[in-house]
Amino acid sequence: MKIVAVSQRVDVLQDKKERRDALDQNIVRFLIACGFFAIPVPNILDTVWKGNASRKYLLAFMNRINPHALILSGGNDIGESSERDETEFTMIDYAEQKKIPILGICRGMQVMAYKVGTKPIPISGHAGESHNVKGEIRGKVNSYHNFCIPVCPEGYIIISKSDDNIIEAIKHRSLPWEGWMWHPEREANFTKRDVERLKALFGI
Repeated sequence: MKIVAVSQRVDVLQDKKERRDALDQNIVRFLIACGFFAIPVPNILDTVWKGNASRKYLLAFMNRINPHALILSGGNDIGESSERDETEFTMIDYAEQKKIPILGICRGMQVMAYKVGTKPIPISGHAGESHNVKGEIRGKVNSYHNFCIPVCPEGYIIISKSDDNIIEAIKHRSLPWEGWMWHPEREANFTKRDVERLKALFGI
């Protein structure tokens, strides 16, 4: 199986005085169903050293595992965890340099947009709901987000919108990158649509 590097959320446990990286096991299951093996990316590697060495540790880790593709996972709002934000920004830079695929899931799509100057805005009526999407990707999707992308980010095209005209999926104009606002891993049975699209995006 080819390796996919996956970013992790940051959970703060005040009673234990811990900041924990966490990854939903269902993302691993989803990737296995698509024919890939997941390796979680620690969030502190981009902040262990300061100054000129601040990015070298994370980039060394990425070069060591030599991923076939990246997933920017969901969870945490942008700005909630600076170490996660920096980790994912560096992962995007790495993918651009190596010309490897990215799938941004929910927050991951928002990070991709934020990286090129499009800030998410608050939205109501999309958290905890299922709804239809239309466009290049269509059908019913789950929805857990309280923020949305207000306009198409620079360098991308919109490939799916909800019935209320909210951007639900984007695709890069020249790189094998996509962002989906729904969580393919949270379906009880992974949809054929999502599995086949990820395989096509990641090139198998």
